[in-house]
Amino acid sequence: MAETNTIQVRLVTPERILVDQTVNAVEVPGKSGYLEVLYGHAPLLSELGAGEVRLHGGEGGEQRFHVARGFVEVLPERVTILAESAVKPEDIDTGEAKEELEEGKKLWSEAGEDAEKYDEANELIREAESLLESAQGGQKQG
Repeated sequence: MAETNTIQVRLVTPERILVDQTVNAVEVPGKSGYLEVLYGHAPLLSELGAGEVRLHGGEGGEQRFHVARGFVEVLPERVTILAESAVKPEDIDTGEAKEELEEGKKLWSEAGEDAEKYDEANELIREAESLLESAQGGQKQG
């Protein structure tokens, strides 16, 4: 039986369910900044930004997952995170993330007057930088 004041968190990608457990709190990267959700939070629907979902306490202890693109639904006793991609920081391919960052910078420099291309390049750069930051924190590199 779940403790009082815990929330059920489900993290889902198109491939699988990564998390389905109760926690004391969860931090989620919204499009306009991080949200911290505790038991009893007001209902909310938000677009995900690139960043880390952090689970605090509960069944699995402290856990982190890097997510990108998707949505989060918050209800008073449940949080559902639907992410296009989600990976543990220690499983991030930093070489691939660095290539993505370089591609984003290249797209940015070639965008010219095209605002859509700038937006696409900036999104790619943000995601790559977020992946690299998460990987460094996950591997305790200096």
